[in-house]
Amino acid sequence: MIKRTLLFFLTLSLCLTIFSFIREDNSGPEKQKIIKTIIVDAGHGIMENGGHNGAKGSYSYEDDICLAVSKELVKNFHDEIPEIKIIESRPTEKITAIHRRAEIANENNGDLFICVHVNAAVPQRHSELIGHKKVTYYTGKGKNRKKKTKDVPQYRTYTTPNPAKGTETYIWGAHKNEDKEVAMRENAVVMQEENYKTNYGDVDLNSPEFIALSLLKTKQYFKRSATLAGYVQDEFFKVGRVDRDVRQRGVGIWVLQATAMPSILVETGYITNRAEEDYLNSKEGQKEIADCITRAVKTYIDWLEKQQQSSGTDTGRNNQNTRQNDITSFLNRIEEKEKNIIR
Repeated sequence: MIKRTLLFFLTLSLCLTIFSFIREDNSGPEKQKIIKTIIVDAGHGIMENGGHNGAKGSYSYEDDICLAVSKELVKNFHDEIPEIKIIESRPTEKITAIHRRAEIANENNGDLFICVHVNAAVPQRHSELIGHKKVTYYTGKGKNRKKKTKDVPQYRTYTTPNPAKGTETYIWGAHKNEDKEVAMRENAVVMQEENYKTNYGDVDLNSPEFIALSLLKTKQYFKRSATLAGYVQDEFFKVGRVDRDVRQRGVGIWVLQATAMPSILVETGYITNRAEEDYLNSKEGQKEIADCITRAVKTYIDWLEKQQQSSGTDTGRNNQNTRQNDITSFLNRIEEKEKNIIR
């Protein structure tokens, strides 16, 4: 009886062990994360002399609002997408140099760069008639010289706060994509050392395949940046913010130009509008802004995964085209080198 009982438990233990291995084998490889690292950049910051670097409202500064919103955004990311690494380019109230922000993003191999800013608009100038002033003047010369008077209108000029309000999200200008393509090709030429073929494979940089694929790869940043920017503006619109749309800038926003990844700059509101300034400084407003950006990023990740899945349905044909795979692999190496060159 004891032998039978012992045999029963040994058999049961063996079955459970085999079953556990079968379950592990059926689970398949873990799905690769499409976004591994996000860079959160709080705009501006306190300078070494203690002065503020950003725009000023009636009682607050852009520097402080950017940091508060960024901290709320980082908290959201840690809570809702903990599997993604979050890097802060300005983690404290102190300013981080503009070029250093891009370096931090590139050194950490960021997959996404989100810059938080606050907008400002110049005051509106007005003038109003406050009366007339009698002015004396003369006409003619010599004996014909005559004294005359005339009433000249007098105006008072003054300014009022600009009523501009709402959010807008910037991406790097589309017309600059050609520059990125040229840069990629030039960087490729630079890397033509003696052991070039050993390190990078037998790829013809002047071939139509290389040129076409390099163009597609460089435009990828623009498409992804524009898609995320659109999702951000959609979320702001849903909560009742004024949607000032997605905008392109080819100059003046270094962090969008120098980051080797999809990048956006979010203007969260107008500090020069008192109602918006109150909103931007409130805990509720800062949380709402961060929540909108968070939802947009999660929607963006879903979109990327669908793009990846749809491209994966054609793997059979792609595997047959080994030359295209070689070029794509080569371009990936160029992209890594380009990040270092930008620094």
